Amino acid sequence: DDARDLRERAVFAPARDRFKIFILDEAHMVTAQGFNALLKLVEEPPAHVKFIFATTEPEKVLGTIRSRTHHYPFRLVPPAAMLEYVEELCRTEGVSVEAGVLPLVVRAGGGSPRDTLSLLDQLIAGSDADASGATTVRYERAVALLGYTHAELLDEVVDAFASRDAASAFAAVDRVVQTGQDPRRFVDDLLERLRDLIIVAATGQGASAVLRGVPEEELQRMSRQAGVFGAERLSRTADLVVTALDEMTGATSPRLQLELLVARVLAHAGAPAAAAA
Repeated sequence: DDARDLRERAVFAPARDRFKIFILDEAHMVTAQGFNALLKLVEEPPAHVKFIFATTEPEKVLGTIRSRTHHYPFRLVPPAAMLEYVEELCRTEGVSVEAGVLPLVVRAGGGSPRDTLSLLDQLIAGSDADASGATTVRYERAVALLGYTHAELLDEVVDAFASRDAASAFAAVDRVVQTGQDPRRFVDDLLERLRDLIIVAATGQGASAVLRGVPEEELQRMSRQAGVFGAERLSRTADLVVTALDEMTGATSPRLQLELLVARVLAHAGAPAAAAA
């Protein structure tokens, strides 16, 4: 019925503008009967009519409609462009953010502008204003809301791995569990940190061009950690973490998997490179 009503309204020319544009959001939800009612109009539209079918699942759109339309796939926004945009947005809105907050927001948004801005809006709304009325988004609040692991805890684990300090490594794992964090999320964040360390070890001073938004102080700390590990050992550790992440999918005891991962990393750290390979 809506399609027939739209078809009847489309034939009338716009009173003011050059075109009358119809945007059908979530077009894959339109029924076959609805598309059939529109088919004649889409096939031979009046000169003043434009149709836009917006959908995240184009394969579900009726084939006869797809064959009569141009297909423009939208891609995810690259992290560098998104980071630059949210930085500019915060400056425009007069919101100050602590170091490390915006990279977390961009990562959580996954390249979607809508999701990224929604998360940023939640952080701003949940942050307190100071006496002057200015809003500051704290790193601790961002970590808590987005569910990521605090950088200090990641540094503690990485330093424990680097120095082969089993007591500190298992103590950090216990903190992860006792604070209610998801062990799988922690392992995912640990893998992300190892990836950053591998980049720092490989690129040296050029790491800032790849790891955009990372403060200089944190880059220096990661450079020190990468120097202690070495590129080969970092790669072996990352392989172990990837395997553990796969094994944790659907695991009934993720804490046990996490503790076994720590044990494997420490065991490989004590073994010669050839034996580990």
